[in-house]
Amino acid sequence: MAGAFGAHGLRGMVGERGLEVFQTAVTYQMYHAIALVLVALLSATGLSRRLLGVAGGFFLAGILLFSGSLYLLVLTDIRWVGPVTPIGGVCFMVGWAVLVAAALRRPE
Repeated sequence: MAGAFGAHGLRGMVGERGLEVFQTAVTYQMYHAIALVLVALLSATGLSRRLLGVAGGFFLAGILLFSGSLYLLVLTDIRWVGPVTPIGGVCFMVGWAVLVAAALRRPE
């Protein structure tokens, strides 16, 4: 829905750069929503549920901070949220690292 809103609802309301930023937020939100589904599926495989929970938490935080700050930036033009975006990006990276660690660790 967010992608359709950005593609159709925002045309004429924000500039081309704003549309690109919004699309970036949508793309990263979708990838990491899929990662959350992956985490849920992997919890049934015997991998560390604690590590999977941590990875999922970082993915969720990344979605809120990265995509959320970009949505706010485009929709409200509040500039102070811009520095929050990289924190969300770091959350994504930590989530992936923890997910890899869970996959490489021997089952409990």
